[in-house]
Amino acid sequence: MSRRRTLGTKKKIALLVGAATVAGGGAFVMANASNAAQTTQDARTKAAQDAGVCQGLATALGNNQRFIEGQRADPDAQSQARIENREAVVAEIERKQAASGCAVGESAQDSQTSQPPQAGQEAGGQDTGDQAGGQAGDQAGEQVCAGSTVTLSGEGGAPAASSNQFPVGTKLRVTNLDNDKSTTVEVNSVSGSCALLNNAAFEQVREEGKFLIRRALIEKVG
Repeated sequence: MSRRRTLGTKKKIALLVGAATVAGGGAFVMANASNAAQTTQDARTKAAQDAGVCQGLATALGNNQRFIEGQRADPDAQSQARIENREAVVAEIERKQAASGCAVGESAQDSQTSQPPQAGQEAGGQDTGDQAGGQAGDQAGEQVCAGSTVTLSGEGGAPAASSNQFPVGTKLRVTNLDNDKSTTVEVNSVSGSCALLNNAAFEQVREEGKFLIRRALIEKVG
């Protein structure tokens, strides 16, 4: 009688161990599935970020190449110096493309083709009477170049901008609508787009890991 009870107890223990093993195996499978899903999501996020980096660098490269072509097509006394400066910038952008795993030398034009301003409008298609609220202090700004993306020129120095629509000395405020960061800079040279920020200015408004501002508010201030 006692022997039968002992065997019964052992069987119960074996059944409990087996059940725990099955439950543990199920939890292990669920954990692996969850980890795999997270890994896939992380990979997709990284791929999207890498695409944004490469597109921004390609846009910056295209802007500089277009500027060089314009200087060669219609040169003046300063064109050669400008071309040499931009060729150095192109080399730096290509170095960043290589470091970021992008196709070196791949270029893209700015999203908005420059058009001459219409009567009663500023460049960018905005009526001259339209005003946008200032985000830097109390100074109001006039929105310009609606729809333009903003990237960097690759040039060093203090925060500044270059433009193909505004003369040297014009103050522009660029706001990244994706993170609400803005910077007010002075145009100090010519470029192939409405507003091209140098490295220092772009760092003030960029999102981490990105070289292109897709949703930008560009204002002429002062």
